[in-house]
Amino acid sequence: MENIAQKLKKLGEENGNPCITISFNTHRTHPDNEQDRILLKKFIKDAEELVIEKHGKRPGAELLDKLSRITDEIDINANLESLHIFISENTEEVIRSIWNVQENEVYLGDHFMIRPLIKASNRMEEYFILVLSAGGVQLYEAVTENIVGEVRNEDFPFAKTPHYITHADKASDAKQGDNMLREYFNKVDKALIKAVKQNKQEVVVAATRSNFDLLKQVADLPEIYKTHVDLNYNESKPHQLSEAAWKEVKELLFENRTKAIAEVQDAVGAGGVITDLQEIYQAAINGRGELLVVNQDYSQPAVKLDQEKLLITDDLNLPDIEKDIISFISWKVTSQGGRVIYTRQEELNDLGKIALKVRY
Repeated sequence: MENIAQKLKKLGEENGNPCITISFNTHRTHPDNEQDRILLKKFIKDAEELVIEKHGKRPGAELLDKLSRITDEIDINANLESLHIFISENTEEVIRSIWNVQENEVYLGDHFMIRPLIKASNRMEEYFILVLSAGGVQLYEAVTENIVGEVRNEDFPFAKTPHYITHADKASDAKQGDNMLREYFNKVDKALIKAVKQNKQEVVVAATRSNFDLLKQVADLPEIYKTHVDLNYNESKPHQLSEAAWKEVKELLFENRTKAIAEVQDAVGAGGVITDLQEIYQAAINGRGELLVVNQDYSQPAVKLDQEKLLITDDLNLPDIEKDIISFISWKVTSQGGRVIYTRQEELNDLGKIALKVRY
C-alpha cells in the first residue's frame, strides 16, 4: 500500500492530461456527514460542467464517466476532516486527510492541485504499530492518532509461535524458552523489514518489555523500532493501541523537530542557510534544498514568474496566483530528496518564519 508521500509524488509528476481535483472539508460522524454527500454531488457536477465547457462531451467522455461513478464509490462514513479526489485518464485517487483545507475547491487543468495536501503531508506522521506476542503478531498502519488499516499479506498477520519446548524436562528452562521466542521474532523482523522498505515508515512496537528486548536482540535493523508501548492484553483494541502509540510518537516528533532546528541553526555560521523567500524558491527549484523548517502558521501567496523569480503579493485575484507558495516550495524540497519540518516551536523564532539549509 502506498503511503501519502508516495501518492503525492505520483500525483505531482502527472501533467499534460486534463486533471480534475476536488478538495473539500468533511465530517467524521453522522448526521453531519450527510452534508458531505450533498457537497460531493455538487462538486462532481461542477467538475462535469468544467470538463464539458473546456473539452466537450465527446473528448471528455472518459473523465465524465469516472466522475459519474465516483459518488457511489465513496463511503462518507469513512470521512475524516477533508476529502481529496484526483481524476484523469490515467488516475483515479481518493485521499482522506485529518487536516482541514482553507477552502473547498474544484480545479481542472494540466496538473493536479495537490497544494491542499502538501502541508498536511508534512504535518502528519505515518507509521506502523507492530503488536507482538508469542500468541500471534498483527501489523497496523497508523496516521497520527488513528489506525487506518491492518496489513494483510503473505507475511502478516502471524499465527502464534510454532516454536515450543517439547521435552517436559526442559519446559522450565527460561533460557531455552527465550531462544524459541528469538527464532519466532527473527521471522517477524524479516517480514517487517520488507514492509518498512516498501513504505519507508517507522515502527512502534506494542509488546511486553521482555518481548521488545528480545526482538531488538535478533533484529537486522533494530533502529527501525523507534519506540515501545506496553502491551496490556485487557486494553489491546486498535483505538487503545493507537492512542498509546501516538503519545510516544509525538514525543519523538518533538525531539526530531528540535534537532532539525538545531541543525539549521548550526549551519547558519557556515553560510549554508537561506531565509529570503525569493532565494529559497530558487534553491528549491534547483534541487538544493536539504532541510526546510517552516512556522506552521506561515503561508504566502505569490505568482511564479519563471524558474528563478517570484512576485510576492497578497492579491489573490492575480492571474496564476499560487495561494500558498510555501506549500509549493515544500513539495519541491521533498520531491527532490530533502526534508521539511513544520513547527510552532520557539526555537524557530531566531531563524524567522522560514529557513532552508542548502546542500551546496
